[in-house]
Amino acid sequence: MSRTAISTLGEFGLIRHLTEKILLCNPESLKGVGDDAAVLSYCDKQVLVTTDLLLEGIHFDLTYVPMKHLGYKSATVNFSDIYAMNGQPKQITVSLGISKRFSIEELEELYAGLALACSIYNVDIVGGDTSSSLTGLCISITCIGEGEKEKIVYRSGARNTDLICVSGDLGAAYMGLQLLEREKTIFRGEKDFKPDFSGKEYLLERQLKPEARKDVVQHLAKAGIVPTSMIDISDGLSSELLHICHESNVGCVVYEDRIPIDYQTAVMSEQFNMNLTTVAMNGGEDYELLFTVPVALHDQIAAIESVKVIGYICDKSLGSNLVTRDGTELPLKAQGWNSLA
Repeated sequence: MSRTAISTLGEFGLIRHLTEKILLCNPESLKGVGDDAAVLSYCDKQVLVTTDLLLEGIHFDLTYVPMKHLGYKSATVNFSDIYAMNGQPKQITVSLGISKRFSIEELEELYAGLALACSIYNVDIVGGDTSSSLTGLCISITCIGEGEKEKIVYRSGARNTDLICVSGDLGAAYMGLQLLEREKTIFRGEKDFKPDFSGKEYLLERQLKPEARKDVVQHLAKAGIVPTSMIDISDGLSSELLHICHESNVGCVVYEDRIPIDYQTAVMSEQFNMNLTTVAMNGGEDYELLFTVPVALHDQIAAIESVKVIGYICDKSLGSNLVTRDGTELPLKAQGWNSLA
């Protein structure tokens, strides 16, 4: 692949080059890239805003993360935050810090991933910024969404006896990361190295190309269910449960044997000699939705195929605990991802 130096275009030329083919698809997006500010129009909806910062060497490793996948993931993790508020993402702004080692072609790949995610989730790219960086690639994305006032869900609404529900399965993204890191370590010591990922495609996909659970929000809306609290699982199930408990001033009980885990995750955790429950509770980057609903809605929730009830909310005085398969109660600890640790 040919490599064109960014300096051949300059900052504004680069922005035009990367964004000139972007088309707006939402009626709320009146003006996108090309002016001093984007113009958005929301009438009877409340606006949701979230920002995510991704730094090379901290949040991603370009040794094994393709630029297109990185662009896609950078977008979807922001969409996930909006869905976790029971809202709909509508626009994003994209800001990049770029070092001289990157070419225009590589940034085109990054934007191809961003554009693909936006196309799938019906989101507009409406602005951003670029700057030079001395420490590698930096990606900052702000996502704007909308929600109906009566249906926006916060972390603070969980109540005693509510059911704790989670979508999808947990731990696969973390095992995908462990697999990539293992192959990277072997790669450093071999001249003609070919990584072995056969039979592990699901784990890689969960790490490199996560999806935001738009479908779960749609299923809840179709069933007429508004959760009492909700959060997306970016830092691990334990951490997110404790966030809900803290903000709602409650405790919780989660059952180990009800935590959804994929077969490939179980196999890889055994190969890595890792405790499977620890992986599922603390791995992070699953971007599944964790939410609570009144116990009276059990049957409606059970009818949603991609959602599983894993426990219940209790009084704060009882603490936040995991009930193991043998009936032992263990206090939950926030052991998930912490970029500042």
